[in-house]
Amino acid sequence: MTRLTEAQEGIREKARELAEAVIAPRAAEVDREEAYPWDNCRALREAGFFGMTIPKDYGGPGLGFLEVALVIEEMARVCGVTGRIAVEANMGAVSAIMAYGSEAQKQIAAKQVLSGDKPAICITEPGAGSAATEMTTRADKKGDRYILNGGKHWITGGGVSQLHLIFARVFEDGVEQGIGGFIALRDPEKGTPKGLRIGKREPTMGLRGIPETEILFEDLEIPEDRLLMPPQGLSRGFGALMSAYNAQRVGAATVALGIAQGAYEQALAYAGKREQFGRPIAEFQGLQWMLADMATQLAAARALIHKAADCGKGFPDVLEAAQAKVFASEMAIKVTNDALQVFGAAGYSRNNPLERMVRDARMFTIGGGTAQILRTVIASRILERKLPQTRDGYLNLPRAGE
Repeated sequence: MTRLTEAQEGIREKARELAEAVIAPRAAEVDREEAYPWDNCRALREAGFFGMTIPKDYGGPGLGFLEVALVIEEMARVCGVTGRIAVEANMGAVSAIMAYGSEAQKQIAAKQVLSGDKPAICITEPGAGSAATEMTTRADKKGDRYILNGGKHWITGGGVSQLHLIFARVFEDGVEQGIGGFIALRDPEKGTPKGLRIGKREPTMGLRGIPETEILFEDLEIPEDRLLMPPQGLSRGFGALMSAYNAQRVGAATVALGIAQGAYEQALAYAGKREQFGRPIAEFQGLQWMLADMATQLAAARALIHKAADCGKGFPDVLEAAQAKVFASEMAIKVTNDALQVFGAAGYSRNNPLERMVRDARMFTIGGGTAQILRTVIASRILERKLPQTRDGYLNLPRAGE
């Protein structure tokens, strides 16, 4: 595992103190009421945990993804929803804009995020989930602006986010140029722009305090200077824009880690005080081995995450990000379930945070790249070749010995 500096240890300790004092007492209520925790956002912003990766030139502290991961884990340890907010307040859309945006675009993103806005990255569509390049949302160039039509689904923060990074197929004179990202703002004073509509909210199994919604575009006009243009241009720029998603995946892995860490700590404490047959259940070898496995899996996930996050000024490596997310997300499902098992019937009660942690952890083998798709990404890297998913693609691959 990456050895933390004194400054990084200080960030982690500050985050833990905030999590324990402010975030933890509200976690059950946030889940029960399915209400976005604006007060938690305010506390994160006041602590300097919004826009951590924004450079000093734009008003941020200019920290790295590893420092962000330390904060995310501590928040998710007590509240998965707040952990997710910490991800998107520092990674994903904001990191893509700060890496590839124009001066004006960077100023917009920095102002929004540092003021407490959690951006929404709008990629997924009903027919384009894992196959993101099959998106149908389109942006047609009309003079000095683009007209967007289409829709997105499962957009985290739909209806609460102001800054949106919308991915769409770009057309000029009816000819497709590639996939680009468009910056759209919902102004709290002027309201939602004409042509951008927040659709239905999904009733989710877990992480209930952060909305997952449709976002629909009906002749939404966006000025041409709000098109995020990576150096490779539109024809090849989608891959560069998606490289920012590697950080988002590391963030998701860290939320899973934090939830699992919190569940483990609950189980460890309970095993030491719960007595059966005249002694603490921690003295039974069967439970000892469960706790040992949980601790080992947590340490392994943390090592993978810190390795991926400790990437200097660039984005995390795609292989390291995929490995971290696959391992941490599957680990979190097992650890939270094992922690609930240690509690027995008490863990199954909604009066106990374990049942919430089990539900919250389930998301992370799905969102941000399923465990199956990410295994394909990993295989592609270690085999040093593309592994197309279409039936024709597989048929066209050279066979062994040819």
